[in-house]
Parts: sequence; structure tokens; C-alpha cells
Amino acid sequence: MSTTRKHTALPKAQILIEALPWLTRHHGRIVVIKFGGNAMVDEDLKAAFAQDVVFLRHAGLKPVVVHGGGPQISAALDRHGIVSEFKAGLRVTTEDAMDVVRMVLAGQVQRELVGLLNQHGPFAVGLTGEDAHTITATRHTPQIDGEPVDIGRVGEITEIDTGAIEALLADGRIPVVSSIARSQDDGHVYNVNADTAAAALAAALGAETLMVLTDVEGLYEDWPHSDEVISRLTASQLEKLLPELSSGMVPKMEGCLHAVRGGVRTARVIDGRVQHSILLEIFTDEGIGTMVVPDEAEGDKS
Repeated sequence: MSTTRKHTALPKAQILIEALPWLTRHHGRIVVIKFGGNAMVDEDLKAAFAQDVVFLRHAGLKPVVVHGGGPQISAALDRHGIVSEFKAGLRVTTEDAMDVVRMVLAGQVQRELVGLLNQHGPFAVGLTGEDAHTITATRHTPQIDGEPVDIGRVGEITEIDTGAIEALLADGRIPVVSSIARSQDDGHVYNVNADTAAAALAAALGAETLMVLTDVEGLYEDWPHSDEVISRLTASQLEKLLPELSSGMVPKMEGCLHAVRGGVRTARVIDGRVQHSILLEIFTDEGIGTMVVPDEAEGDKS
């Protein structure tokens, strides 16, 4: 091998070696990834996301993907002539709308994601929270100005059964979970927030990490006055910030809080607009989002 060729290959080896401590730490661990935002609609980002998840699987981690599909649901409801109404930041889901939500999430978004992952091998298996009682919910009735508001078939998660997901992971598969829950109280199904579902699954699975893809760089320190991103904060620090957050970030950050309080080692909100953001976040020092850690982990910089 010529000297030149040897030298040009060296940086690649350096990059791989830098990943070694992270590979060691995460080996055999479960990582729950909430797929959403721009990464769901941009073709290049979707392809990069699939590569990252399969890379994690080959690197000895156990990825679990959870997805919603807000933009796709809105488009399908428009096509069916069903008007989308929002109350308290939550979509009002009528019986008719729920049929469309289920069709879009399980029959369109999930299928596409499974297809992208399976271009790399026989890995991904799609399911919804209905399958094997994975996610059970009861009706969510939010309060607006102290009054309960009916938002239809929107669920609040009451129980997680990880059996089907654990069986798939043990078989070397990548579970792809649509955020639909079976009903605890009637024979119907509920639409559940995908951020909340990902956090609940991460806690129930004893995941090492929850990663939530967003369309922002992370949690901003003093938005809109500053675009400085908070790179790390504890559960207690996050809890104090929650009342000040924009409505779109609340379920994401509440999910991170729930996850770390439920035993997940770190929860991260990362910029899904950056190609390969998952690999950057897991295998490098250059974390590219906001990481939430349990209170007792403050001294631990991992």
C-alpha cells in the first residue's frame, strides 16, 4: 500500500476508534427513538434515519422506533373532507377521524418506515400499540380554564406490555411502533401522542436512552431572545422550565422527564434536520441536542 493511501485511510480509523467507548457502553442496550418532524417528510433525511437505525442494530444496540404522523394525518383528513380541530393543543379525534388516523399511521407511515429499514436486511417489524396489548389507554380529558374538554378518541396511556417488543428484540428485529393504543374501557382504539408513547415505552423497556427527533436544535435557553441551546440539564431543572416552554416542546420535554424519572439513563431531544444526527448523538462527544439526565447523575458526564 502506498504511503499516501495509508495516510488518507487513517482519519477513518481514528473516527471508528473514537466511537469505541460509546460502542462499549451501549452494547446490548435498548435505545428508543421517536421519529418525527421534518425527518419524516424529507427523502434524504428518511434514508439517513434508516441507515442510522440499522447501523445501531449492527453495532450491537437494540433500537426501537416509535412514530406519529401529524402532517400525514392532516393531509389525509383534508382529502377525506374531515376538518381538523385543535383544543388545548391536541387534535380533536372523532370516530371518523380515528379511522383515518389509524389508516395513515399503521397503513402508510409505518409501512414506509419498515420498507426503508428493510432495504438493509430483514430487520423491521411494524406494530401498533393495539398488538399484544403493547399500549393501553383510557380517554384523555384535558382541562381548559378549569373545565374538562372532550377531544374525542385521544388517549392517556395507562399500561405498557413490552412482551411483543422484547420478543422481537431477542430475535434481532427492529420494532416500529405506531402511536395507537387499545382502549382500556371499550372495544375501540385511541390516538396517543407519539412523544408520550415513546417515553412510556422507554421507561417500561428499561432503555438506556430515549431520543426524540425534532425540527429545532434542542431546548433553547431563552427563546426567542437567544438561540443558545441548553446541552444538558437534570430532571429537576427541566421540571422548573416546563411551564415556560412552547406548546410543541411540552410533550417532548415531559416525555424526557417521564423517561429519566422512570429509570432511563438519558433522554435527548435532537435536531432531526441534521443528517445522521442519531449517530452523532450516540457515538461522539459532539452531542447535538439537549440531554436530560436523572438528578443523581449530575456529576456523571457520560
